[in-house]
Amino acid sequence: MAVVVAAGLALPVLALALAPPATLPLLIGQALALGLMAVAMIAAALAGGLWPALRLGLLAALALVLLARALGLAGVAQPVALGLVMAVAGLSFAARGLLFARAYPGRGWMIALFVVGGEAAMLAVASQLPPWLLLLLPAQWAATAIQVAIGGGGWAVAALLALGGTAATTLLVARLLPRRWPYALMFTAWLGLSALVAQWPAPARARADLFPAAAAWVQSNR
Repeated sequence: MAVVVAAGLALPVLALALAPPATLPLLIGQALALGLMAVAMIAAALAGGLWPALRLGLLAALALVLLARALGLAGVAQPVALGLVMAVAGLSFAARGLLFARAYPGRGWMIALFVVGGEAAMLAVASQLPPWLLLLLPAQWAATAIQVAIGGGGWAVAALLALGGTAATTLLVARLLPRRWPYALMFTAWLGLSALVAQWPAPARARADLFPAAAAWVQSNR
């Protein structure tokens, strides 16, 4: 499991460590979402257990928050909201890892690694992707909800509901294996929850204008 944690934290730690301090508020949401997703999903896929993977993912996310604070992040505006978001997102990611473990015994971790790599690549180039594509990514839901919780200004309610909904449907599918028909339910729920996120966007304060120093840095380096 130590290897899983190290691998899951490598990219977000590198991103935070190399970023100018003024831009940390713009990166923290994606970094936390990526680290939480990688550790929780891959650990669940390897061990086939939900709760140990969730605990491991939350510890990894907490380590990233502490690292960001040490590097200059001002603070967390809504710590209770952040804790709830990370718990729900971690459960959603660990549930997917558990599904992979049960659907593909002995190979679930490879599927999890592929999924994490794909969503991480999309997060890395999020500014260049069409908005509709980002709305389909649970990792982006988590990043948005985390960003709002850290910056304040409300709750990303739709993203939080979408993460909880995917966790519930994924756990249901994992429980009903080897039946295949529940996959249609999971796919339908995913599309419906993506539509919810599209129709009920996060508060505008999740954008860069929430962080004046970061916004000024971006403007000065264009």
